[in-house]
Amino acid sequence: MPVYSMTGYASAQQGTQAAKNAEGVSANPAQLGLEIRSVNSRFLDLTFRLPEELRAFEPALRELLTGQLRRGKVELRAAIEAGSGAVPEPSPQMLQRLGLVQDGVMAWLPQARALSVADVLRMAAGEQSSRQDWSQVVLPLARRVTKSLVEARAREGARLAEMLRDRIGQLRKLAQQATPLVPQLVEQQRLRFLERWQEAMALTDNAVLPQAAQEKALAEATAFAIRIDVAEEITRLASHLDELERLIAQGGEIGKRLDFLIQELHREANTLGSKSATLELTRISVDMKVLIEQMREQVQNIE
Repeated sequence: MPVYSMTGYASAQQGTQAAKNAEGVSANPAQLGLEIRSVNSRFLDLTFRLPEELRAFEPALRELLTGQLRRGKVELRAAIEAGSGAVPEPSPQMLQRLGLVQDGVMAWLPQARALSVADVLRMAAGEQSSRQDWSQVVLPLARRVTKSLVEARAREGARLAEMLRDRIGQLRKLAQQATPLVPQLVEQQRLRFLERWQEAMALTDNAVLPQAAQEKALAEATAFAIRIDVAEEITRLASHLDELERLIAQGGEIGKRLDFLIQELHREANTLGSKSATLELTRISVDMKVLIEQMREQVQNIE
């Protein structure tokens, strides 16, 4: 199953059959345009921007989107456009109604502005649009646009997955660089403790037995070595990277699990830096955190 991004866009248009007015004259067919925009979100958040003629289709559109999408802030917009080059022709019945309504308004509000030709044509266009039969258009067009959106999210998800695999490979290389530093660092600190202890003993009156002093120095060196040992962090980091690769290969709804693993990776990198006793290990920790932060930003977009 592919990895899906929560970011995507799709749009399409489709016309209707010409409707007939009260005199049986065919009105100009209209075009329905649908577009869907999707960005990242913790949950599935649907928003509909529909004209009044399409409000009745909102429950069916919501069911369609919830069946195809799991996460993301999704906005569906619909727009109805009159046929190209067509001028709506108001029917005599409509003109009669408008005249009666205008006379009533002017009787109560003599200062009111009279209807213009543009006002009448705009209302005639709205009346023609309301007579259009959208039942055979809306859902098939919505299915087509939703399919295009899912495909767009899959393409973006493939790019995100490739980026994550690249960062995982870089993290593995950094972990391999840090692995041989651990025993070297422990041995270096052990020798340093012994040298310092011997220097301190040379300045005293040798009240403490040399053997006891050496054992105490070794005990202190061992305790310090335990505190700076990062082998466990490197092992856990490798385990998290294995799980990340497994989830990416699995695909599907993996965004939340990836986000959790990124937090765990960040924790291990922070611990690695806090235990660091050399500049080289500190550099590796910083480089790891930069890569993990890049991964975190992209994982936020995965469904």
